[in-house]
Amino acid sequence: QVQLVESGGGLVQPGGSLRLSCATSGSGLNTNVMAWYRQAPGKQRELVASITSGGRTNYADFVKGRFTISRDNAKTTVYLQMNGLKPEDTAVYYCYVRSILSVIYWGQGTQVTVSS
Repeated sequence: QVQLVESGGGLVQPGGSLRLSCATSGSGLNTNVMAWYRQAPGKQRELVASITSGGRTNYADFVKGRFTISRDNAKTTVYLQMNGLKPEDTAVYYCYVRSILSVIYWGQGTQVTVSS
């Protein structure tokens, strides 16, 4: 059974930083794409950033220059370093993994609140 466990969310003041982590577990998981999505109240879930098995990254325009996605060498953990946080970044952040067999997994979500 594959599980994605997220951590690192919380309350931060505008301009602050947070680092999200998503650790995968489960036998046989061979990750291809790992990503972070977010969903704010009343809005659709949207892609924040993604990283391929080859290390190619992609960012939504609204986080370029502020957020950085990375993964460990074993490709079992993905991180999202968030700097320069704004109130509009407030959302539940979800970890996403697509295996090489194109099976998709989601984490349970972690709340990020940016407020003074």
